[in-house]
Amino acid sequence: MLNNYFDQYGIIGLFLITATLVPLGMLLVSKLAQYIKVRPHNPSEIKEGMYECGMRVDSDRWQGYNLRYYYYALLFVIFDIETVFLFPWAVKYGVLSKEFGVSVLLAMILFLFVVTIGYVYAWKKGDLQWK
Repeated sequence: MLNNYFDQYGIIGLFLITATLVPLGMLLVSKLAQYIKVRPHNPSEIKEGMYECGMRVDSDRWQGYNLRYYYYALLFVIFDIETVFLFPWAVKYGVLSKEFGVSVLLAMILFLFVVTIGYVYAWKKGDLQWK
């Protein structure tokens, strides 16, 4: 039984090694293609300059992004995580309802209620209004 336990970690380790080697391999192949003249390397001032939505940048100073984007991104992450939790529950609900009954349904309703409170709070605060 202990062998099977460590085999599971071996699989995770294999995935981690693969997830590291694939991007590094792609970068290495790209650099090699540059040296054998398959991919040209022609740097210029225009190519290395800042580019923003097709408009020329007026100054060399770095402009920060609007903080309202942060609010939208955070709300997206919250509701994306909600979906990540809701989907497996919906798939498994048929089996769980036979064993645990209404308590499983009430737990998910409570979870949705808490997430909805956060959304309503952001809405009432005006964070969803683009000014």
